[in-house]
Amino acid sequence: MSRTGNKIAVFIDGANLYSTTKTLGFDIDFKKLLTEIGNYGYLVRAYYYTAFIEDQEFTSIRPLIDWLDYNGYTVVSKPTKEYVDGSGRRKFKGNMDVELTIDALEIASKVDQIYLFSGDGDFRPLVEALQRQGCRVTVASSVTTQPPMISDDLRRQADEFLDLATMAQKIGRPSSDRPERVERPVRGARGIGMAEDYS
Repeated sequence: MSRTGNKIAVFIDGANLYSTTKTLGFDIDFKKLLTEIGNYGYLVRAYYYTAFIEDQEFTSIRPLIDWLDYNGYTVVSKPTKEYVDGSGRRKFKGNMDVELTIDALEIASKVDQIYLFSGDGDFRPLVEALQRQGCRVTVASSVTTQPPMISDDLRRQADEFLDLATMAQKIGRPSSDRPERVERPVRGARGIGMAEDYS
């Protein structure tokens, strides 16, 4: 069946995708990712969601955000919120689930298929709502890791499941393209420090 007439939107939970590909041992080539998804239809929009620590002199995710912004992605970002937990430890929170959900529901009537790059089970009700509006939903994450990076509920709800482990050759960056990694302590919300792998 040809899917070239399909109108497609892509939604990337940046922190979740980063965790998954890091566990799988490869880096995403975001240009190749758009090309690969474009093989399945007409790409209407690609969104990338991330949070960052605002008060740092240099936010390590900034180079990635800037690159995505200039290369076909709509970047949705916000600063993390700082709070003190019950033990008196300083923590950071930067969840982008609400922003992603609203954008996906708004575009649903304009597309035939949505690719969601996340394994977060919180998105199961979103997938169900998109399906009620007539969208097919493909969820991309991985079950080859231990434990699996995708929630079982989310995987069952999706129309299709794409295991990122099988896509590494198509959307991964060759190891020779990878910059030297600088190990430094990561503080804050999941996904902070992501750009160290992509700058």
